[in-house]
Amino acid sequence: MKKSGYVDDGNITLLAKGVELKGEIKVDGTVRIDGRLEGDVHTKGEVIVGEDGVVKGAIHADSLISSGRIKATVTATGKIQLLKTAILIGEVHSPIILMEEGAKFQGVSDMGVTAWPEETPRLPSNVRDMNTHRGKAVALIGKDPDL
Repeated sequence: MKKSGYVDDGNITLLAKGVELKGEIKVDGTVRIDGRLEGDVHTKGEVIVGEDGVVKGAIHADSLISSGRIKATVTATGKIQLLKTAILIGEVHSPIILMEEGAKFQGVSDMGVTAWPEETPRLPSNVRDMNTHRGKAVALIGKDPDL
């Protein structure tokens, strides 16, 4: 089991089914949302959105597991997992995105990739490759060969 960067003391912040909240949630541990949240969630831990859960706003967490509905900008340092009943509309920033068959995502995703691994970086048009301008090799006469 991978250790995370926060200490889980067993406490879970719960927004129960039938509860509606407009505002911001800031905690260090796990947040479970089975109700409706219009606002932001900030946690170093995990956000779990249950099947009846609805989030409109922004989510900043280590990881997200959702089987509910989210219309938000989601930033996860660990991973985002969308279960089969999940719907996510918005912007996603995470190194790992997992989706079960049946999950729906509409939006933009950024997994931190800037180039293909085998691509060589391209220089901006105003910068020239100095290798094409280098002179030819010059032999030194009268010097030790092990220079």
